[in-house]
Amino acid sequence: MRNGEDHQLVATAVSRQDAAAFGELVRRHQSQVRNFLRKLSGDFAAADDLAQDCFMHAWDKLHTFSGRGSFIGWLLKVAYTTFLQSKRKSKRYAEILDQVGHKMETEGQHYSVQSDEVADLDKLLAVLDDDERAIMIMSYACGLSHREISDATSMPVGTVKSVIFRGKQKIRTDFDIKDHQHG
Repeated sequence: MRNGEDHQLVATAVSRQDAAAFGELVRRHQSQVRNFLRKLSGDFAAADDLAQDCFMHAWDKLHTFSGRGSFIGWLLKVAYTTFLQSKRKSKRYAEILDQVGHKMETEGQHYSVQSDEVADLDKLLAVLDDDERAIMIMSYACGLSHREISDATSMPVGTVKSVIFRGKQKIRTDFDIKDHQHG
């Protein structure tokens, strides 16, 4: 039922430029978007900034939501695109600083408010590349279907399934190696 309500709120927000309807969509989905971005970025403060950027982009692009599929799937696609754009900008910025002889200090900026379980999960996800990590988070943490992930990433459903399969294999292999080292 929530999907139908989301679609109605989108229609109201688009047709009337109704900020209150969009605000309700933000209220409903901000936790899921923030958690998704926190898992991708590994940085709580950066994830909050990215979530704000995501919702600004979503407001600007809301008219492009076709209604095919879930709103949260579309919104996570916006969040993922926002994350990738931010990462590209950060990389270019780091390259510029390196060229002029400065080093970015990125270590130590992560917040230690995570529980041990979340930290362990983050370590497991660290063996994955950005696309694999995003797809695994969409599938397991956000509960999206393969079709919704396909829509969010513009990858064919078969590719999404393969990425999930390979991602699980990578995590298992890495976990087994670490388990044997400690055992």
